[in-house]
Amino acid sequence: MDNLKITIPGKPEYMTMVRLAITSLATYAGFDVENAEEIKMAVVEACKNISCHGSQGFSDKYEIEVNLEKGSNFEVTVTDACDSHTIEKLEKPCRMCPQEGDIGAIMIHTLMDCVEVGQTEDGHKYINMVKRIADSQAAGKAAGADSGAGKSSGSEADDESEKN
Repeated sequence: MDNLKITIPGKPEYMTMVRLAITSLATYAGFDVENAEEIKMAVVEACKNISCHGSQGFSDKYEIEVNLEKGSNFEVTVTDACDSHTIEKLEKPCRMCPQEGDIGAIMIHTLMDCVEVGQTEDGHKYINMVKRIADSQAAGKAAGADSGAGKSSGSEADDESEKN
């Protein structure tokens, strides 16, 4: 199993790099495009949730740790890795601050198979997420089979109308 750790400055402009890295790792692990996109969206929401600290400001840095094995589960943990929040916000508290039950938290729970939110021993918040490749690929194949069945019956109807 491969373990990768990335320490990210809390500045929002680094989100593009996070998106690209997570999508690349998920694809490498064997996830199809749709599931890689879901993992990316969940991780970006977790990064926003971890780095935003209400009125205090953004975290100076946070860590993303990915455990992956090709063809296996994709596990990612986003952890607040700083003791201060000195990156100033324009609005305090900002309109985008995560709140209990907000849409970002709901998205994370919906997109990933397993989610754990907690605090490390030193009091830093973390979000651990797992996406199972077997579940994801089976769901994708089932959806493909459903859409394929619809196309088949649609083309038969087209063939019938052409005969008439």
